[in-house]
Amino acid sequence: MLEQIEAVIFDMDGTLVDSMWVWTAIDQEYIDNYHLTVPEDFHTAIEGMSYTETAQYFLDSFPQLPHTLDEIKQEWFQMSLDKYTHDVHLKEGAETFIREIRRRGIRTGIATSNDRKLVEQSLQAMGVAGLFDTISTGCEVKRGKPAPDVYLKAAENLKTPPRECLVFEDVPMGILAGKNAGMKVCAVDDWFSRPQEAKKRQLADYYTHHYDEILNHTFEVLG
Repeated sequence: MLEQIEAVIFDMDGTLVDSMWVWTAIDQEYIDNYHLTVPEDFHTAIEGMSYTETAQYFLDSFPQLPHTLDEIKQEWFQMSLDKYTHDVHLKEGAETFIREIRRRGIRTGIATSNDRKLVEQSLQAMGVAGLFDTISTGCEVKRGKPAPDVYLKAAENLKTPPRECLVFEDVPMGILAGKNAGMKVCAVDDWFSRPQEAKKRQLADYYTHHYDEILNHTFEVLG
């Protein structure tokens, strides 16, 4: 998997850290607080959207909300900060894997739909902020996932051609973003996206249940 790879780029939530439960809880709390009725396709509709795009989706879908775009984002930030700095942890084997690939001279980055401040404070709380050469967010590019923009931005920051980048992602829209960027993609198992496992396997180049499988060569090669 790592042959001819010069940079590895991680999605954050559900891929690098076990955090999708945070957003499930916050979504429900926010929906209950404002007595919102969400459409059946709510979770699939927002999959891959940037933090800003998701807030805009709420404004467009629920015009009764008494907030601006920035106010919604700030409320979500406050609701999630404590969880991200105290209760969110790296996925199994992730730190060992990252330290090993950096030892081999492979550059590392994050390309996330999440808020930059939240990502930075979470990484600092886990003591791993220094393990990443760059962080790119969906709010800093024109289009969120499945568009390739955030991965292309990460590759640009890492000074690495897309064909020499390997992406780790946990949901189909993210996998598509990596593939649309011309990169190899390893799908990562996560409880939240497990119902989409067949789609993930269809789109990705590799599949892993945890990062130890990469170093001991027990990951799956797809296709």
